[in-house]
Amino acid sequence: MGKELKIIYTSDTHGHIFPVDYALKRERPGGLLAIAAQAEKDGNTLVLDGGDSLQGTPLSQYYIENSKDFGLHPVAESFNALGLDYYTLGNHDFNFGYAVLRDYIKAMKALCLCANLEDLGGELDVRPWAVHTLENGLRIGITGLVTDYVNIWEQPQNMEKLRVNDAFEAASKALEEMKGLCDLSVCIYHGGFEEDLESGRLLSDSGENIACRIARELGFDILLTGHQHMTVEGLSLCGTYAVQPPANAGEYIQLRASLEKEGLQAASRLIPVGDRCLAEPRSSLLPLEEQVQRWLDKPLGYLKKDVPPEEKMEAALKGSRVAALFNLVQLEATGADFSCTSLGNEAVGLSSPVTMRGVTAAYLFANTLVVLEVTEEVIRRCLERCAEYFSLTEDGVQVSQDFLQPKVEHYNYDFYAGLNYTLDLRRPLGQRVVGLSLPDGSPLGKKKYRLCTSNYRATGTGGYDVLKSCPVLWRGGVEMPDLTAQYIQRHSPVSLDCPGRMEILL
Repeated sequence: MGKELKIIYTSDTHGHIFPVDYALKRERPGGLLAIAAQAEKDGNTLVLDGGDSLQGTPLSQYYIENSKDFGLHPVAESFNALGLDYYTLGNHDFNFGYAVLRDYIKAMKALCLCANLEDLGGELDVRPWAVHTLENGLRIGITGLVTDYVNIWEQPQNMEKLRVNDAFEAASKALEEMKGLCDLSVCIYHGGFEEDLESGRLLSDSGENIACRIARELGFDILLTGHQHMTVEGLSLCGTYAVQPPANAGEYIQLRASLEKEGLQAASRLIPVGDRCLAEPRSSLLPLEEQVQRWLDKPLGYLKKDVPPEEKMEAALKGSRVAALFNLVQLEATGADFSCTSLGNEAVGLSSPVTMRGVTAAYLFANTLVVLEVTEEVIRRCLERCAEYFSLTEDGVQVSQDFLQPKVEHYNYDFYAGLNYTLDLRRPLGQRVVGLSLPDGSPLGKKKYRLCTSNYRATGTGGYDVLKSCPVLWRGGVEMPDLTAQYIQRHSPVSLDCPGRMEILL
């Protein structure tokens, strides 16, 4: 019998600390404190995390905006209670700038491993790799990586003191340096699989996800992935054992491995998370949680008419009143000619009185606004990408697989305001925009216009490559949930009538 290793692995926990559903204001099994209460660790166990921990819940948002009022870092204290040993960073961990990242890393007892991150500011304790010796003497070499797509997504001011290098090259270098110093090698990669794991079909060649290439060409023993929010309980991939837990701390991976004469033997399973929390740090963090709940319930204003939850396809075909609100906010905040916005993966609505709970449930991301200079050709190409969301089949219109694999991306379908446009889904892809005009019916012509979008979309992400080459006219610094709250306060009762109209032909 060989020496055994147990790994407890979380990833993409996205600020989920307490077992709470903030949108519905009720208990929900899961969260880091609940994982800490049930995960069992001994001297032959490693507790590891794959990043994207700081963004995702009203609690994490509220703490970052009011951190000076609280002594404990809620995410760090939760991981410390879990007994986290090593972790890497996710792309969303960069969303709030250098100081927030620095304070998070300082509050963590675990060691941050991110081989492709250069700290130009010199204040982050981040290492490329480490070797951990278990009680049984087994030496585990561990490295961490973040998808280098951070360079495309992140706002420039958040990366002034940081440089994210090529993930594959960093992984290769780290493995070479660890070789001979360890018995087993582990790569924690905040990135996912670029191929279908059953058929091997290439899903994306963008470089955002390269887990299959890492497994095929480098040969780590264990590859712990994330970012895609997929569920990969465990499989052998070109001789590397790979896993990925789902997002939001509702389940975690428990992996057992042993080094036998014939090589690595590994098996893993997903562990559902309950709702029982450790007394500490739950008790110490409870005042923050209670303050967040009061903040979420504070009325902001009213809508002229409630918006019931909007089913994804129905909204995409007929328009979304929730998206209309966000476009109104963006148009007023920037004075742009056109606006585009997207919604999260779940059906959402808004009811009166509108509270911060409703706003944060409807707008999930820490996005700010960017105004781009665009032409009619740019708008047409963006709308053609929107039209790719739909797939006509014998059973009717469905969401294209391009927006469902390798992960679900309803948020890459955009809703526009300030335009009249018609999409004909019966036509081939790339030829579906059959009508485009200003709200008064006049053509766009050869003029240049101002388009307001999120800092995320302005990078060209989601298939909107044409946007990344557009001149940037303005960048905002206030996040959209805050702008939306201010808009509702000023305009209550809020009408959701947007300039322009959309028509989709089937």
